[in-house]
Amino acid sequence: MTLDQSLSIAVITMMMALFVWGRLRYDVVAALALLAALAVGLVPAKDAFKGFSDDIVIIVGSALVVSAAVARSGIIERALSHVAPYVRSTQMQISLLVFSVAVMSAIIKNIGALAMMLPIAYQLARKGGKSPSIFLMPMAFASLLGGIVTLVGTSPNIIVARVREELTGRPFEMFDFAPVGLGLALAGCLFLCVGYRLLPRDRQGAASLEQALDISDYVTEVQVPQRPARPSPSSRPLRRARSMSSPSCAPRRGCPPPSRMQACVPAISCCYAASPRRSSAWSRRAASNSMPTSARPIARARSIRSR
Repeated sequence: MTLDQSLSIAVITMMMALFVWGRLRYDVVAALALLAALAVGLVPAKDAFKGFSDDIVIIVGSALVVSAAVARSGIIERALSHVAPYVRSTQMQISLLVFSVAVMSAIIKNIGALAMMLPIAYQLARKGGKSPSIFLMPMAFASLLGGIVTLVGTSPNIIVARVREELTGRPFEMFDFAPVGLGLALAGCLFLCVGYRLLPRDRQGAASLEQALDISDYVTEVQVPQRPARPSPSSRPLRRARSMSSPSCAPRRGCPPPSRMQACVPAISCCYAASPRRSSAWSRRAASNSMPTSARPIARARSIRSR
């Protein structure tokens, strides 16, 4: 193995490692690989940026621009939003998504077509309570099948057309792939409309912390002023709740300031508004320490009276 071959393998290995690492963007990794090849002499300086003038790069970039323009216009979402309410069965929904992705992949870039339909697939899966994999995997195959119908559907078609032009002097036209690609795409989409049943149905996304702990109905946050000027009608339920024999919360690290209270369960009781009758001596000491200075004599008097 020569020195240039070893350096080439080292640069490619470094680039793939950075891709797997995922901390840097793909374009930054590609630019770093190009600079590394320039530094070790694998690529001549005059040919470093020659690839940007290639027709394939321009065609692929233009297709991505068109895909982004169609995605931001919202035409596909508006068209499918009128049809989706009438399509309720899973098979009809998958058929609609599969054929829509296949048709758009033949016109624009297949990656852009798939990206435009992903929000609609997630919305249908969430409303129907189904696993998103039932919709996403058939859509991924449909984007590949639709891309082989036209020249701009996928990048390999463009590369093959460029090689044919270099060999024969005449590239492939826009719909030269259609006689073969259209039949394959149609057969593949029909299979996907029924073959989705082979996918596992028990795949569910990870539950959120609130769903895992099931605490959405038990945690309440209440805001009260630090020193109210006078009792208001809205503060009477709070005083009445303090006098009730309800379980109180023990103080914990990171307790909110006196202007914010973290309440537990329907009864309003917090780390500095605990009921002296039901709390332990340690809880009463913590509650008195967290109270304003002016309110501590009153709290002590209530504690002595309760004894």
